[in-house]
Amino acid sequence: MITVWGEGRGFRVVWLLEEMGLAYRLRPVDLFAGAENDPEFMAINPGGFIPAIQDGEVTMVESIAIMEYLMARHGPTPLAPDPRDAAFPGYQQFLHLGEAGLAASIFFVLNARNRAPEGERDNWSRRHAQEVFDSRLGLVTRRLAQAPYMAGEAFTAADISVTYALELAQRAGGVVLGEAEQAYVDRTSARDGYQRAMETCQGTKAWAARAAAEQGR
Repeated sequence: MITVWGEGRGFRVVWLLEEMGLAYRLRPVDLFAGAENDPEFMAINPGGFIPAIQDGEVTMVESIAIMEYLMARHGPTPLAPDPRDAAFPGYQQFLHLGEAGLAASIFFVLNARNRAPEGERDNWSRRHAQEVFDSRLGLVTRRLAQAPYMAGEAFTAADISVTYALELAQRAGGVVLGEAEQAYVDRTSARDGYQRAMETCQGTKAWAARAAAEQGR
């Protein structure tokens, strides 16, 4: 049984597991209460961040690395195109861009926007992080003008990565998605695997509902 520790970016991992049909359990981690107050979790990841997984004797952190591990160890799966497939370069690029380019940059924007003292919410670092996000979002927009998914015609794990980042930006980063990006998120989030993951991740489900209510959606 695979154990997933924590939601947040762990939603990506749960969604992937649902798409692959693998058995797992979700172990909640309350970072607002302080990871240091959860010794069982700290024994798994002394860094104190989520997600983490346990798969037998294997323990891993970092959501994209976890996804790559799961697909390699428990695949093959169409969620990860073969390296010789023409779809592989796009898949590989957007799998990582979803975190390194999109989620990582918007994380600093949303922290400044929602948690920083009033006088520090529009500092140089926040504006730069927004510029990074916007430039990477442009790559997603260009891709969607060419194909319905990040790797081309078929849904892959790259779409899990990018969809999570876009929803994070939309729910907490103050980002208004364009028509093409919104249609893309609507398409990927309509999948049964996404819906099952949302039912498992009750914290994420509640957060999404609050964000939608606040934004009138």
